[in-house]
Amino acid sequence: MNTYTAKPSEIERKWYVVDAEGVVLGRLSAEIAKILRGKHKPMYSTNLDCGDYVVVINADKVKLTGKKLTDKKYYKHTGWIGGIKETTAGKILDGRFPERVIIKAVERMIARNPMGRRQMTKLKVYAGSEHPHTAQNPEVLDIASRNPKNKRSA
Repeated sequence: MNTYTAKPSEIERKWYVVDAEGVVLGRLSAEIAKILRGKHKPMYSTNLDCGDYVVVINADKVKLTGKKLTDKKYYKHTGWIGGIKETTAGKILDGRFPERVIIKAVERMIARNPMGRRQMTKLKVYAGSEHPHTAQNPEVLDIASRNPKNKRSA
């Protein structure tokens, strides 16, 4: 009996659209990371990028549980001495680029290597409900209905 190994020519990529409105950030990010890596497919192989494309809409309406809106901190460094800056998740969601919260959450679940960077290029995140990828006929993926804990109303 032989072990099946997928070949790059056999990989078929699909497009999925995910509505993030009211969905908990961590649970949403875990599902998106699984799809980007291709772990939802039976032909998954660790050495190949066999994941699919994911389009996330309504990124500004994602929910965080507990006190994460005020307590969760994101850090960046300017490159100058003493140039570390911090901001909270609430400020980012209310700011100019609220989609960065989802991008960072998914990015930290993907491997930090060249293949992980290729997988992250298949993630498209938009703050509003419109996206320019309708020509790819994305399949709707309802993460909120998979588990009652995935959706928060307040």
